[in-house]
Amino acid sequence: MHAERPVSSWQLRTRSLELGRRTLVMGVVNITPDSFSDGGLSFAPEAAIARALQLLEEGADILDLGAESTRPGSRAGGIDAAVSAEEEQARLLPVLEGILRARPDEIISVDTYKASTVKAALFAGAEIVNDVSGFTWDAEMPRACAEAHAGVVLMHTRGRPGEWSAQQPLAPGAVLSMVRDGLEGSLATAQRAGIPRHAIVLDPGYGFGKRLDENYALLAHQAELLSIGRPLLAGVSRKSFLGHSLAALHGGVPAAVDARENAGLAAMVAAILHGASIVRVHNVRAAVEAARIADAVLDGQRG
Repeated sequence: MHAERPVSSWQLRTRSLELGRRTLVMGVVNITPDSFSDGGLSFAPEAAIARALQLLEEGADILDLGAESTRPGSRAGGIDAAVSAEEEQARLLPVLEGILRARPDEIISVDTYKASTVKAALFAGAEIVNDVSGFTWDAEMPRACAEAHAGVVLMHTRGRPGEWSAQQPLAPGAVLSMVRDGLEGSLATAQRAGIPRHAIVLDPGYGFGKRLDENYALLAHQAELLSIGRPLLAGVSRKSFLGHSLAALHGGVPAAVDARENAGLAAMVAAILHGASIVRVHNVRAAVEAARIADAVLDGQRG
């Protein structure tokens, strides 16, 4: 039984997007030297801008720019974060500005949990703030987003990346309730700051403090999160739990990042059929095609 995605309007900083009728594809641009997914291939501003324009040509509806890695084991989110707000902005803003010079009407999201970076990026033309901490790592984030009238993605994370390896497995069935409680808390924080519900999208946070098979339990029950009342974004592309599932096909070791593309597409389609309105991906062309088929299945269900 597939999920019935609600059709709604997502209010961004200067415009709105219709969600639910067609899956929107958010293309990832990592402006970091240590990304888990691409090893810094787009770290230089010129390379990052070129990569972004390529993703747009491949059909990306939104670009998500990130200038600090939140890979497992990183110091993201702590008081000793490896990337300061100043360094993050030095990486991010030239790329953001370069994309908008070339394509001024495109929708850009910034993947950050730092309020000062939010203010600078929204002033430079970003429409969306994608906070992997769900407003839990910087107390100034909700106000910064509210004052700029930004669209917001609030993601669930269980602790900080440096803590994930030491976390104990969750009891069977506990992952969904943990994620639901966290997302409801983030949503309440946002609304207390004056961010309207129609500006908010929720992300279950695959891989962010969830251990291996816990991600599949979450994915299987993802549609139940729609009862919170907000659209869902799913980011499963290239995640490590996919690599572990493929170990038997790769000599008993987890599949490398560049060998997870097909698995990522399968998980992405499952996420769409379980209620995701937006998918965050690295390989945009393949994702656009796969999403088209998943949407046709959902349309067939409605018919």
